[in-house]
Amino acid sequence: MSGAGLIGLAVFAFGILGSIALHEVGHLVPAKRFGVRVTQYMVGFGPTMWSRIRGETEYGVKAIPFGGYIRMVGMFPPRRNREGELVLAASTTGPFQSMIEDARRSSVEEIRAGEEHRAFYQLPVHQKLVVMLGGPTMNLFLAALLYTVALVVLGVPTLTTTVNTVAPCVPSDVEATCTDTDPQSPAAAAGVQPGDVVVAVDGVVYDNWLNIVDVVRAQPGEDVVLTVDRDGSMLDLPVTVGSTQVLDRDDPTKKITAGFIGLSPSIEQQQASISAVPERMWEFVSRSGQAIVSIPGKMVGVWRAAFSDQERDPTGPVSVVGVGRFSVAVAEDQATLSWKVANWLTLLAALNMALFFFNLIPLLPLDGGHVAGALYEGARRKVAKIRGRPDPGPVDVAKMLPVAYTVAFLLIGMSVLLIYADIVNPISLS
Repeated sequence: MSGAGLIGLAVFAFGILGSIALHEVGHLVPAKRFGVRVTQYMVGFGPTMWSRIRGETEYGVKAIPFGGYIRMVGMFPPRRNREGELVLAASTTGPFQSMIEDARRSSVEEIRAGEEHRAFYQLPVHQKLVVMLGGPTMNLFLAALLYTVALVVLGVPTLTTTVNTVAPCVPSDVEATCTDTDPQSPAAAAGVQPGDVVVAVDGVVYDNWLNIVDVVRAQPGEDVVLTVDRDGSMLDLPVTVGSTQVLDRDDPTKKITAGFIGLSPSIEQQQASISAVPERMWEFVSRSGQAIVSIPGKMVGVWRAAFSDQERDPTGPVSVVGVGRFSVAVAEDQATLSWKVANWLTLLAALNMALFFFNLIPLLPLDGGHVAGALYEGARRKVAKIRGRPDPGPVDVAKMLPVAYTVAFLLIGMSVLLIYADIVNPISLS
């Protein structure tokens, strides 16, 4: 790895650590504001590498930097009987029940005498929601901030309608190289030159390269007129669209036959106006949400790619190893520093957006699981009030610990598989 690559890896490492640290700050600040006693704020897991106690909280960094947590007193309410009386001990009938009782007991033991009101489970529902949503909201804010800086201040790599290269032929496959038997590309035959700006197709004006690609792909074998701006002069160039095998945009693991004329666009670093940020941000959010939802279905492909020669899905999930490779690739790219910084910021923005959606999954031990529990608690109390029944009290989240451990086991398994796949069969960056 080159010196530039090491710099890229360091940028990625500090970026992910900063994102994790600020995620936990999103939980820490409202928890303290609402009076919950927070005993630990940690970035990472495993052995503690450094820590300092400030007030009643220990702040520290642990050896494994892939996560973090704050430890709030009283996460689980104590066990109560049907009359609402506190029960500190209970007979157990199995390993899961024993696990639940141990968690309840430990939670109660953390609460100091006279500070029962500072337990997390004592918070009203709306405050529980603020605390648990604070972390994901921080990631969303960071994603918006980083993406906005990349878009507006630095500019991001953008496909333009200026022609970069003209393919000499129509290959049988868009990824294949030209041979002597391949026909001349339609663009070359029509006289299109690098530096031409594609203005219109069949008289319809386009300012987005992907829209031009969509029009061409949909018309294999058809005659079209390409209008280009060449040094200020408008030229109408008749083109007969060829056809070849290209990647399917809806499923990049498959190829389809589509129209092809043999043009590739120039890529420029363009700054967006602040007014364009909301729309671009919404597109960013939508793509990220769809990517998170598609992860379970794509893990089968990751498994096959990890243990066979099958090519990785370029739109599939990656581990921190994969994202680290992307960061190194950005650093080693022969581009300007401004371009590299914009790419790094966009990469960190995507990471924070993924953390936002991932943590909202309504399963323990993720933040979304606690949010779901708080919402259920609020609904249960509302129903009891309407029906004139006593307040049922806080939801016993400890009952969901078996689910939490199962989910944690699955997440660890997915992470190990992704790391292995990113080592033995990484996604191609070319």
